[in-house]
Amino acid sequence: MEKVAKFEKVSLKQFEKDYLNSFPELSLSNIDLIYSHIKLPKRATVGSAGYDFFAPFDIELAPHETVKVPTGIRCTMKEGVVLLVFPRSGLGFKYRLQLNNTIGVIDADYHGSSNEGHIYVKLTNDTNENLHIKIKEGEGFAQGIFFRFGITEDDEVEALRDGGFGSTDK
Repeated sequence: MEKVAKFEKVSLKQFEKDYLNSFPELSLSNIDLIYSHIKLPKRATVGSAGYDFFAPFDIELAPHETVKVPTGIRCTMKEGVVLLVFPRSGLGFKYRLQLNNTIGVIDADYHGSSNEGHIYVKLTNDTNENLHIKIKEGEGFAQGIFFRFGITEDDEVEALRDGGFGSTDK
């Protein structure tokens, strides 16, 4: 199996900033503890395609509630590789847990952005059965799969990225 990427934590400073962006009502009193418990994504078995992303803190979602989770994770990838992020299949099957952008697309050049390439996962509890979702710190809640991709013969793109959502169409 070809090795095409490496997961890393973003800096504590970046995580603090993004945590407060997602949860301005909370304090930073336990941010060092949350940051120290962040686990890098990993596969569960040798046959797994997906790298499980683990909740950096407890997440509770009431029916139809949405939360933007700063994972504390960034990823370096070889040229021609993209990371696609999906909800964990069990959570989607049991609770209709969905990613707001349906599939997260993490490009290789996102790693060098001014936000350190911090990967967010925005979740919605789209239950039809009025179910609450509780994900404990350290539990898998999303999965990322690496894919190789190609470009067209006449591609002449030279633009550089700096940012996440919407940064490539400016």
